[in-house]
Amino acid sequence: MNQLFNLFLFEYALSSLKRRGAKNVFILIIFFILIFLLSCVFFISNSIKYELNLTLKSLPDIVMQKLQAGRVQNINIDRISKIANIPGVSEVTPRVWGYYYFKNAGVNFSVVGVSRFSPNYKKSIQKIVNKFDKKIFDKSDTMIVGDGVKKILEKNYYNKYFDFIEPNGGFKKVYIAGTFKGATSLESNDIILLSNKNARKIFGMKNNEATDITLRVPNPKEVAKIASKLELMYPDSRMITKNDLRISYNNIFDYKSGIFLAMFIIVLFTFFIIIYDKASGLSSDEKREIGVQKAVGWKIGDVILQKFYEASIISVVSFFLAITFAIFYVYILDAPLIRDIFTGYSILKPAFKLPFVVDFQTIILIFFATVPLYLAATIIPSWVAATLEADEVIR
Repeated sequence: MNQLFNLFLFEYALSSLKRRGAKNVFILIIFFILIFLLSCVFFISNSIKYELNLTLKSLPDIVMQKLQAGRVQNINIDRISKIANIPGVSEVTPRVWGYYYFKNAGVNFSVVGVSRFSPNYKKSIQKIVNKFDKKIFDKSDTMIVGDGVKKILEKNYYNKYFDFIEPNGGFKKVYIAGTFKGATSLESNDIILLSNKNARKIFGMKNNEATDITLRVPNPKEVAKIASKLELMYPDSRMITKNDLRISYNNIFDYKSGIFLAMFIIVLFTFFIIIYDKASGLSSDEKREIGVQKAVGWKIGDVILQKFYEASIISVVSFFLAITFAIFYVYILDAPLIRDIFTGYSILKPAFKLPFVVDFQTIILIFFATVPLYLAATIIPSWVAATLEADEVIR
């Protein structure tokens, strides 16, 4: 019985697991919960980071905002000509955008004004404008909405148009001319595109005003220097670089991962209690069973192989069940409750679908961080007991 896989030993391992069914089921459940939670947090984190990284790549290098009493105010677009003359700046674009609260659905839409003849701040939005330019600009009051917006509007019986409430209390009817699916789920989830003229009217902005001004800087090494120069030129403004946003996103993930860690430690502590219990020695029944096995002619390798089968069945079955359920929970059910730790719970944002992003390196890391640990905690005490004489073990 010294071959790598022994069917009889495997069957014996199965029967041994059944004899201690309650204890093994408890271990399997704890193991399952541990790997399930680990997998869920990695899957959710990877998916959201994937979305945010795609968004970051398409964002401008510098965003200029005007501040008044610490609050963001509309900025005068007369600054554009002076900014465009700064060496190193390749493109300057005013942005007209803002959040519009739709009371009926309890969500915020991102309303973005676009221009037909000047470049827009994102390539993905520019592609949408190029595709729908006639529908947006040839008619006076039309808009293009993302898939997520379209679904929300249809649920509230806005199939052909939507009534925006203007700052003066009046209504502006804007017809839905088309829908788009953005480069990311976050982009197509809550964005409404319409002309700059209509966007300014909805937000009560003057023709020479914009929400902010974006800059493109081809050389990444010049971004910080240009941002500092702009702050000196316009002390009433704040500069937000792409790197600032990247750091902010990472800080948010670090903080919210810490919140998850508080829950995870509880399960991990329980798991290590089991590991400690297994590694500190076998129960009297398990020792007696090994003694009987040695008495009837089992070799040390047979005992270890049988225990290896037992530990492998519990750990590997728990691992694959947990990974499978985690994929189903995150990508089919959209990870209710756990996802809110990372995205924040709020009725003010439309729900979005997590993109399917599975990092196999992460799965391998989870496997080697859990399964071998349990195997070692099971095999080492069994090996110690198997090296003793049969009568000594039985006593």
